[in-house]
Amino acid sequence: MALTDLSIRKLTPKDARYEINDGKGLAVRIMPSGAKSWIFRYLFDGKPRRMTLGGYPGVTLAKARELHAAAMQDVQRSVDPSAKAQEAKARRKAAPTFADMVAELWEVELSKKKSGHQTKYLLEANTIPVWGKRKVADIKRRDIVLLLDKIRERAPVVGNRVHGALSRLFNFAAERGVIEDSPCTRIRKVPEKPRLRVLTDAEIKSLWTALDFENKAVDIYRLTKLALKLILLTGQRPGEVAAMTWAEIDGPFWNIPAARMKNAVSNKVPLCPMALETINAAKIYSASSSYVFRSSHKENKPITRHAITRAVARHWSEMEGIEAAFTPHDLRRTLRTRLAGLGVTDIIAERVLGHKLQGLLAVYNQHTYDSEKRQALARWELRLSEILGQVDGQDGKVISFPVRKGA
Repeated sequence: MALTDLSIRKLTPKDARYEINDGKGLAVRIMPSGAKSWIFRYLFDGKPRRMTLGGYPGVTLAKARELHAAAMQDVQRSVDPSAKAQEAKARRKAAPTFADMVAELWEVELSKKKSGHQTKYLLEANTIPVWGKRKVADIKRRDIVLLLDKIRERAPVVGNRVHGALSRLFNFAAERGVIEDSPCTRIRKVPEKPRLRVLTDAEIKSLWTALDFENKAVDIYRLTKLALKLILLTGQRPGEVAAMTWAEIDGPFWNIPAARMKNAVSNKVPLCPMALETINAAKIYSASSSYVFRSSHKENKPITRHAITRAVARHWSEMEGIEAAFTPHDLRRTLRTRLAGLGVTDIIAERVLGHKLQGLLAVYNQHTYDSEKRQALARWELRLSEILGQVDGQDGKVISFPVRKGA
């Protein structure tokens, strides 16, 4: 039976790689890692041959069949399609375009790094539209300076990030023998001012009101609203919250695996009542997704850190009582600052945020601080309840506000 996009998406990895045929030598290969790629098997001069047509879903089913048909025609003309592809690849590598170099950097290096997707995005969004078809060797220092000037006019920090990505790309090109030396040398970055934005009590209350589902004036995707609340409640990074899975939640704890942490060290985050209530409110919207905050348009994918950032950037001015722009990461800084104000020690506050202890402390102090972190976050939730007016002034008890089903 011929393959369909739905049947391919449903193919799951096994202990050993395997292939499912589409017909006439075309097959999709599934690796134990879950990666899928297109394979074409054929005979040439009486000998079996095999060539890879690309990875799925980058190469769609329709595109794979198109490439397969072209390769079949080559075989019928007594041309070895695999050899032909290798020769074409060699020619491209001999004088790659800028877009080719970005693709090679991704394949060889960035795809294996946690920050690789971000570097790739910076290059694709800011440089490929300008230089994509130009030969790497033709791009000079002056070209880079002028491009960075344009980017910094609208976003100085982004200009520095693009500068860093370009420096790595051109160094990589030099390492691969494409150019003699990087044209990024002797280009200075613009000094950056560290962000100091911390939300006031009034702004926190305004934000919480804006994130209420009943607030139609601030039209943010409901799961994004809940994710923003959880960032403020737990102090975790926006990207870590966005990609939270149900499997990571173990009762009153959220276990963030090392693979998802910036410092590659797992973090056990205590979940206090308001955090648990926020997560439970996501269940009705996440449906059968493995992610707590599922994407609104991609099947079984989470919302992204960029989506949360864009939502705040687009709608913060609609939040009555907030006069200055803020970012999702500023909510993390707000929690850290508030913990200090509540008398939480620096060590415990840093452990709440998932930061590593420094120096000899990191070597000799292996205490988990689980109970101390829970106490710190409980104190923050109580303080937040006071800010929101959810604490009974007579007995100090937190007033419960149940989440309405379907709200």
